[in-house]
Amino acid sequence: MILLRYIVIGLTYVGLGLGYAPGLRMNRATIALVGAALLLALGLMDLQTAWDAIDYKTLIFLFGMMIVSASLAVAGFFQLSLDYLVRWTRSPFGLIVALSLGSGILSALFLNDTIALILTPLVLGLTESLSLNPIPYLLALASATNIGSVATISGNPQNILIGSFSGIGYLSFAKSLAPLAIAGLVIQIGLLWLLYPDVRSTSASLSLPPQRYRILKPLLAKSLTITACLLIAFLIGVPPAEATLIAAGLLFVTRRIKPERFLQKVDWDLLVMFAGLFVLTEGVQKLGSLDWFSQFVHTPFSILSVTVILSNLVSNVPAVLLLHSFVPKPDDRTWLLLAAASTLAGNLTLLGSVANLIVAEAAAKRGYRLSFIDHLRFGVPITAVTLILTYVWLYVF
Repeated sequence: MILLRYIVIGLTYVGLGLGYAPGLRMNRATIALVGAALLLALGLMDLQTAWDAIDYKTLIFLFGMMIVSASLAVAGFFQLSLDYLVRWTRSPFGLIVALSLGSGILSALFLNDTIALILTPLVLGLTESLSLNPIPYLLALASATNIGSVATISGNPQNILIGSFSGIGYLSFAKSLAPLAIAGLVIQIGLLWLLYPDVRSTSASLSLPPQRYRILKPLLAKSLTITACLLIAFLIGVPPAEATLIAAGLLFVTRRIKPERFLQKVDWDLLVMFAGLFVLTEGVQKLGSLDWFSQFVHTPFSILSVTVILSNLVSNVPAVLLLHSFVPKPDDRTWLLLAAASTLAGNLTLLGSVANLIVAEAAAKRGYRLSFIDHLRFGVPITAVTLILTYVWLYVF
């Protein structure tokens, strides 16, 4: 029975790392859910224990942020933002700068996967209309959504987890990691300039065609107002889960927009995956499997190294759930290291983060191939430099 439990956990994490189950129509959400269900079937825990293992505050925070992002997307905010960001530039290099900084800032405020999902088709349409090689711009988008999301608790799912586990306030988190995110975006721009000579031009040689999109002004005004109030609530210390749930509730009060338009944009797969992972992690702890990791996480450097490896083997959210029990709650600096390392490690390979995969898959549907090698050529140096910078920022300065 014990051997079966270990096999279930091992196969589940392999599936999470691959993103699918060979021969089966399963994604990460169903893999996590099936793994959790099998642990219950094998008697490792009962249903009440599994239920208690789920951090409902994290799920509420995620759901609320998805509704806020959905409302802004339906209103046309992200299309409008991209349009304004690129209007002031008429050069290939200016476009790289605008895209890197713009998507990075948006990812700091909203979930990075959402930004990647919304902006990828817009960026592809833009590069097509300007007859530009889309690869460096796709890399800029994918990397910036990862790097920018480092800055805040609301930037990505793993930061939401760490905010819940550590108790670090939204403002304190941002003060500590926002400078690191800004520096990372600047490094990204420089690396793309170095690797892709065709983006180096600063001459105003591009003629940007008119962009056609629909703006729902009443919804946009309402969404921006509620979003601004939400950010203020974060800054003054309102619990994030409560603040986002209230914001989501207010956005559903509308006479013009059917609620289905918001709910269809919620990433239910991600919520299901989180619930399954909470149960799976409880099972790993009950088996004592985490004891093996303890020998590797005694120092900040070892925590950073293990986080990078695990994040690329099983993805960053499962990695954080596996490692969080080794971080003492009062140790904010180590929590911040775990947040930054698990996020920045996602830039290492094309499979390292969901944002990378979203960009690659959306590009493939339009006939463009962002290959593993294309990404690795950029991903290795950007990951190495930003991780070194993270360690220096948190433990030297």
